[in-house]
Amino acid sequence: MSIQNLNTFDPFADAARGTDEGVQDALVHIRIQQRNGRKTLTTVQGLSSDYDLKKIVRTCKKEFACNGTVVEHPEYGEVLQLQGDQRENICQFLTKVGLVKVEQIKVHGF
Repeated sequence: MSIQNLNTFDPFADAARGTDEGVQDALVHIRIQQRNGRKTLTTVQGLSSDYDLKKIVRTCKKEFACNGTVVEHPEYGEVLQLQGDQRENICQFLTKVGLVKVEQIKVHGF
């Protein structure tokens, strides 16, 4: 009898290529947009299409306690949207997980 649910699960294992430089080669732009009143929206644009963005959003939603989605933009492609000002959180998360390097992140906003 084996217990399967105690195995460790890495949601980003399918993104790992085994190379040291990783998959990401372009800049990742993190922006903040003002909605109504004090409401803001954080957008992440420029992540590689090799990553499963829905898994990234799902993990970010759990870790940051916010809502989020993947939106198809006509000019920028697939863009991650997170509720609230999550610029610092998403920067730390992307570098901690190893999806991008610090020098590949460009943070915009006030």
